[in-house]
Amino acid sequence: MDSIGLFEASLSLFCFLIFYYLLIKKQSGYLLIKKALQCYAWNWPVLGMLPALLVWHNGFDDVMWFIEKNNLTFLFKGPWFTRMDALITVDPSNIHHILTSNFSNYIKGPEFKEIFDFFGDAIFNTDSELWKNQRLSFQGMLNHQGFQNFSMSVTTSKLKDVLLPLFNHYAEEGTVVDLQDVFGRFMFDTTLVTITGSDPQCLSTEMPLVQLAKAFDSAGDAILFRHILPKFLWKLQKRMRLGQEKKLIEAGATFDRICAKYIIEKREEIRLQRNGESEDLLTAHIKLDTSKYKLLKPNDDKFLRDAILSIIVAGRDTTTTALTWFFGLLLKNPHVEAKIRQEINTNLPKDGQESSWSVLERRAYLNKLVYLHGALYEALRLYPPVPFQRKAPLKSDVLPSGHKVDANSMILIPLYVLGRMRPVWGDDALEFKPERWVSDTGGLRHETSSKFLTFNSGPRSCPGKHLAMTAMKTIVVEILQNYDLKLIEGQKIEPKPSLVLQMNNGLRVTLTKRCSA
Repeated sequence: MDSIGLFEASLSLFCFLIFYYLLIKKQSGYLLIKKALQCYAWNWPVLGMLPALLVWHNGFDDVMWFIEKNNLTFLFKGPWFTRMDALITVDPSNIHHILTSNFSNYIKGPEFKEIFDFFGDAIFNTDSELWKNQRLSFQGMLNHQGFQNFSMSVTTSKLKDVLLPLFNHYAEEGTVVDLQDVFGRFMFDTTLVTITGSDPQCLSTEMPLVQLAKAFDSAGDAILFRHILPKFLWKLQKRMRLGQEKKLIEAGATFDRICAKYIIEKREEIRLQRNGESEDLLTAHIKLDTSKYKLLKPNDDKFLRDAILSIIVAGRDTTTTALTWFFGLLLKNPHVEAKIRQEINTNLPKDGQESSWSVLERRAYLNKLVYLHGALYEALRLYPPVPFQRKAPLKSDVLPSGHKVDANSMILIPLYVLGRMRPVWGDDALEFKPERWVSDTGGLRHETSSKFLTFNSGPRSCPGKHLAMTAMKTIVVEILQNYDLKLIEGQKIEPKPSLVLQMNNGLRVTLTKRCSA
C-alpha cells in the first residue's frame, strides 16, 4: 500500500509539473489548462486543489466565478497534512443556519483562538458562557445614553477642532491627502478617547508615529501570516523569535506596557473622583458588577487589557476601512455624490443653527439621511471591512444546501464574495447602487443579515452597529459640507491582503474648500 501511495503521489507531482511548464511556457497550453483547472478545480493527490489557485490570477474575481458556478457552496481540499480543507459557502440559507438557527453548534474554535492568541480573551476570540457575559456587558455599556452622548461629542469635537482645520490647511497648500491614513488616525484618536478618556493625538499636522497604533498594525500583519504559513512553521518562528512572530512579540510588549499605563491611571482617577462619573469604556469595565457578570474579572489587568484591544479592533480599523472605500466609490460616482449633497442640504434647518445642535438634535438630523445611509451600506456590501468569517462545528451537521460538515472542520464565509453574488443580489450585484437600500416610500429597505453580513448575524451581531453608522454619517456630512474632493488620477485602487479589507496604497485626493462652507 505504501508503494502504491508513493507511486500515485509521484505521478501526480510529475503531471502537475508538466502542466505548470505548459502554463508558463506555452500560451496555447496555458489557455487550455487554465480553463480546465478553473472549471473543475481537481482534487489532486498530495496537492489537493492548490493547482487551481495558481491559475486564478484574477484573485477574488476567479473565486467569485467558481463559487457562483458551484451553487454558492463547495469543499476546498488543501494539500495533504496541511489541515487546509474548508467548506466555503455564501449561501444565505447556510449562513442563517450556521450563525443563527444552529448557532450553539458553530463556534470560533480552538484553532481560531490559537491564531489570534495575541488578543487573549477579547470578545471576538471567545465562545460559550464567557462570550455571553462579555456580550451582555458590552451591550449595556454601548446602549447607555451617557456613553452614546459622550461618543457623539468626541466625534464632533475631533471633527471641528482637528480634522476640519487640518483639511483647511491641506486645501490651502494644495497637499495630496491619503484619506485612509487620515481616517485611520482620526478613528484611533476617537476610539482611544472613548476607551480611556485620553487623546493620543495621532491626527495632527505633523502626523506623528504613535507607538500603540504602529504596534497594532504590526500585529495585524503577523496574524495574517499565520493564516498563510503552515502551523508548524509560524510556531517555530514564534519559539525562535524570528520574522513576523518577532514583530508580534514586540507589539505585544508595547501593548502590555501602554495598556498597563492606561489602567493604572484610570484606577487612580476613579479612586480620587469619588463623586465624578466618567463615561469612557475603561471606567465602565473597571466598575463592572461581578454579581451580574460572574465570569468577568474587572480586578484583573489582563481582562482590562484584552477589553481595550477588542474595542480598538472594533472601533478603529473597521470604520477606517468603511469610510475609505465609501469615498473611493463616491468619487467615482458623481451622481451619487450629488444626491447625497442634496439630501444633506435639504434636511438642514433654515436658520443655519446646526452648529449649536444638541446630541439628540444631531442624531435626529442624521436619521433623515436615508440615501446617505444606503450609500454607506452599499459600500459595506461591496467592501466589507472584515472580508471573511471562520467557524468550526462542535458536532457533525448537514447544512440546508445538503453539504455534510464534520465536527471541528473549517467553514469559511467570504463576505467579500457574498456581497457580489448575482444569485444573492441580482444581476447588478457588482454595481454601486445606493437606491437598492431605499424603499418605494423613501425609507430604508432592510435586508436579512444572512445576506448583508457586514455587521454579522444572529447572537453575534455587532452591538456597536448604530454607533458606527452614526459616526460615519457625522464624518461624511462634515466633509461634504465643507470640501470638494478629487481623486488623484492614475492611482490603482485595490484591496490589500490583510485581515481588514484596507486599500493597498491608500486613497489619495486633493481638497478644495467649498464657497458655501
